[in-house]
Amino acid sequence: MASISSSLTPNLHRNHIGFFSNPTNRAMSISMAGPRTRRPSRSFFTIVASTEMKRRLYVGNIPRDVTNDQLAKIFGEHGSVEKAEVMYDKYSGRSRRFGFVTMSTFEAVNTAIEKLNDTEIGGRKIKVNVTEKPLEPVNLSLAQAEDSGFVDSPYKVYVGNLAKTVTSEVLKKFFSEKGKVLGAKVSRAPGSSKSSGFAFVTFSSEEEVQAAISSFNNAELEGQKIRVNKA
Repeated sequence: MASISSSLTPNLHRNHIGFFSNPTNRAMSISMAGPRTRRPSRSFFTIVASTEMKRRLYVGNIPRDVTNDQLAKIFGEHGSVEKAEVMYDKYSGRSRRFGFVTMSTFEAVNTAIEKLNDTEIGGRKIKVNVTEKPLEPVNLSLAQAEDSGFVDSPYKVYVGNLAKTVTSEVLKKFFSEKGKVLGAKVSRAPGSSKSSGFAFVTFSSEEEVQAAISSFNNAELEGQKIRVNKA
């Protein structure tokens, strides 16, 4: 049997080559394999990203306890939601009081803006608008100066409900009345030099943290009552 198999193998090999050397047969084999799948071009992905941005809504001034699921449910009453995301501060883990919602259709986008912009959620009037406009340029010199001057510490307080005009320097001077302030940092909105309305202040001891909380919680700073608690 071995000799028969070995004698047939060269013939099969020659027939195989002969089949594909024929142009008609070669064309037939390509047709049977089906059309080649073309990879999407870079412009295709650019168009997809562009249309997604036009369906992406900014949602501002939301209560801190609103979650991704709750945000999706609120907007889901006015159309199909692809994604809902609340933004959180990386230092404190607290909500930054804003988020983004991507709707499935442009009709749903317009409906959500019409129905939800300037309405109240949890006692706060929210802002809803599209995000396709470019973010304003960041004042890098200000941001870098504040970052370089901030000294972190385990003895830290969170300061909320800040007036937009309060700077890190103003905050540091204000809290220095009750202890040695190591650093003060006002949080900035992403892509902007504008204050997010909260900050962190660090001290050298636990006693100074407690003194700051008892003295400055609900105190007025530049026309607004601030909230101070342990971070």
